[in-house]
Amino acid sequence: MIETTGDDRTFPPALAEVARVEFEYGDDGEGVDFEPYDAFDSAEETTHWIRCWTGNQELDGDAYRVFGQDGTGGLAALWLVRPGRPLAEQPVVFLGSEGESGVAAGSLSDFLWVLADGLGPLEAAVDGERDARPDAALAALAARHATTPRRPAREIITEAQAEFATFSEDLDALCR
Repeated sequence: MIETTGDDRTFPPALAEVARVEFEYGDDGEGVDFEPYDAFDSAEETTHWIRCWTGNQELDGDAYRVFGQDGTGGLAALWLVRPGRPLAEQPVVFLGSEGESGVAAGSLSDFLWVLADGLGPLEAAVDGERDARPDAALAALAARHATTPRRPAREIITEAQAEFATFSEDLDALCR
């Protein structure tokens, strides 16, 4: 089992502000398919979800803090893989309703810059060909909360996916 930073479910101010943003998906499917929450899912909800997602009833959801979803029910979460580090320093991952998964950003701060470039967790984690569509309001939000410098989303995503290159395979290994 992955060691976590404890049961901290304090919602970061940056995510609280993101929760007030209305993301436009649009008829052409080129928008951001993201519905942010205003609080993390409970430990019980997260455990139920990870067991359903993997089919493994021995798992608990301690390694994840779910903070949003896409239109099909795929979930965005902080993955508590860096022991002893705050929630904001954990990577953002996406686990889709059809079994797709991937790393969207190496930290919450970097995820804010990904959002500012017009990509949501689904687009960042599993749609490598998606072009950036910068959003001024989200860039301003990121500038208020980010602790990392602004970089292009593609650079952030590539770096995070290289750092956690086996995320999807490791997750698949937990499935029954």
